[in-house]
Amino acid sequence: MRRIITLIIFLSVSIGYSQTNDVDSLALELAYQTQDTLKIETSIKLIKSLYDINDYDRALKYIIESEKLSNNIKYNKGIAEITYYKALIYAKKDDYINAVSGYEKSKALFFQLKDTLGVAKVNNSIGLIEIKRGNYGKGLQFSLAAIKELEKRHLVHDLQLAYSNLADAYYNINAYDKAIEFYLKALDVQEQLNDIKGTNRSNSQLAELYSFKKEHRKAIEYYEKVLANKETSNDSVRGSIYSKLGGEYLMFNDYDNAADYLVRGLRLNRRGRYKDGLLSALNNLGDLNLQQGKLILAEKQLLEAGDIAKNIDNKTELLKHYKLMKSLDSTKERFDRAFAWQRQYYDLKNKLNINEVKIDSENDSPVKLELDPDFDKPTVDEKIETTPKIEITESKDKLNKFKLIFYALLAALAIVSTFLVLIYLKRNTNMKYTQELEEKNIKIELQNVAFQEQTKHLENVNNVKDKLFSIVSHDLKDSLSSINGFIDLLKDGSLSREEFDNLIPELSENANNASLLLFNLLNWSKSQMQSLEPKPSLFDVQEVFEDKVKLVEQRMENKGITLTDHSLRDFAYADRSMFEIVVQNLLANALKFCKSGDTITISNHISNGSCIVSIADTGVGISKQNLEKLFKNNSSFTTVGTNNEKGTGLGLSICKELIELNNGKIWVESTLGVGSTFYVQLPKSRPNGD
Repeated sequence: MRRIITLIIFLSVSIGYSQTNDVDSLALELAYQTQDTLKIETSIKLIKSLYDINDYDRALKYIIESEKLSNNIKYNKGIAEITYYKALIYAKKDDYINAVSGYEKSKALFFQLKDTLGVAKVNNSIGLIEIKRGNYGKGLQFSLAAIKELEKRHLVHDLQLAYSNLADAYYNINAYDKAIEFYLKALDVQEQLNDIKGTNRSNSQLAELYSFKKEHRKAIEYYEKVLANKETSNDSVRGSIYSKLGGEYLMFNDYDNAADYLVRGLRLNRRGRYKDGLLSALNNLGDLNLQQGKLILAEKQLLEAGDIAKNIDNKTELLKHYKLMKSLDSTKERFDRAFAWQRQYYDLKNKLNINEVKIDSENDSPVKLELDPDFDKPTVDEKIETTPKIEITESKDKLNKFKLIFYALLAALAIVSTFLVLIYLKRNTNMKYTQELEEKNIKIELQNVAFQEQTKHLENVNNVKDKLFSIVSHDLKDSLSSINGFIDLLKDGSLSREEFDNLIPELSENANNASLLLFNLLNWSKSQMQSLEPKPSLFDVQEVFEDKVKLVEQRMENKGITLTDHSLRDFAYADRSMFEIVVQNLLANALKFCKSGDTITISNHISNGSCIVSIADTGVGISKQNLEKLFKNNSSFTTVGTNNEKGTGLGLSICKELIELNNGKIWVESTLGVGSTFYVQLPKSRPNGD
């Protein structure tokens, strides 16, 4: 490594020494020249050498002396060359007015001398300065005019500059196919000249152009050429390329490669604080995570990208940020926020379109992509000035001509301004109409999403309904079949009076089970259709207990179960009929899971302005696994009672719905083998806001 560095330093010193040696030799040669023409020729060589080593001030001194001598002997070839180099130096110093003036004078002389190469070099230089100033259409024509002569003489250094100028001009007027054509030509010449910097730039520009054209495979190919170049060690460049490469792989869902390049780009750009590359990496990572369903990470990255885009005023990436945020919030079903992002997206897009219209409107005629043979043709009355003169006064005719041109330009400007205002107004109206259509389409899309979700919900409810009714119909069939069997035996006379009396409790149990089953099913169906609306009022919970206990007294006695009533006179604010349904279900459940000798205890308590009732039993209890299955909506979970009583599993889910409709709560505490206690909490007065 040390040897390589030493070699590079040696070559640099050698080249610098060689160039300095050439300048000194030419200066010495000039000092001994006696013939004026040879002096001028040698001076031009010296000026060129000084220009090549960027010693512009010293070059200007020789230009002034040589220009005087050339004018004195009227040596037009020398005047043309010297004027051209003086214009080149003005261009390097960003003195546009003097540079263009010098180019035009030297070009006129080259025309007179029929020096086609001189004309081509001047045209190429004018094209460069016009393109640099943003006059792409004008610069395009000058560079195109120079190409043919430069290609014929195979002047690779000048061709490399010309091709690059043309490619930049085509790129800036969105003529992407032409831009690709000339970037490829420039790349070929740059590779011949081993111009690493120029090669990297052409490869990067080609990659961006293929990306614009959605030819992402080719874009990846040229981005990877930049990375493969050993001279590309700049973290800023590599960070930018990594971010763009990741975005290209993302375009055809190659998530592994996309993630690899984007993460590397993120680290490099964050470490070096390169905001442009960091912005691109964050936007593309947000897009990647959004596509993979990692919504929280995607939102974090996109919000950071939005802040950076606004900070550095990168409107292209900000536009992409708005579009991705709209997709993110649509996915998260935050449709109001998605609509707001969509509005910002179209507002910015319309602003960018308006800016493009303003830029395009600066030209009276469309930009010509091919060479116009008459673009630089002199007028018939135009005369070529062979020697530069300083005019002290202007004639009256010239002044009048200038006034006429000035007034004509004012009139033309007024007409063009009116025309542009009309175009702008029409375009603005069209864009407003288009935006309204887009907003309507978005609303329709959001409605369609809501309809699809509602349809899916209804399908799920219908499936659950089918399953539950299948279970209920089976249990109901068993109860009714048992009752029918008893009746058939009685009709046939197969049962004695004593046998019939013994079967009456079982027959009563089956009838009660079928009745409760139908009762629960009816109330469940009402709640599912959302037609069950509570009609709250104040009522005494003790009265409800008394009424419902009477319904199960006979069954308790038959089963040998003791009822302990600790209820107190207390009031609750709820729908009384709904509360009665809940109490009836809870008493039936307690009876079902108690054995002979067990006890059912009912009681009520006052807590924090609420009425709490409880129904406890010393029955079989509920396991921890089964506790989790209780109260679930549309659950068909059920177990048989101590005497093999069957149930539907609907009772507790109905109880939960009815209590919650009345702004209350229901819960259970149970120990397997010890018993269970069901609690119901209801308000004692109208809740706030009702």
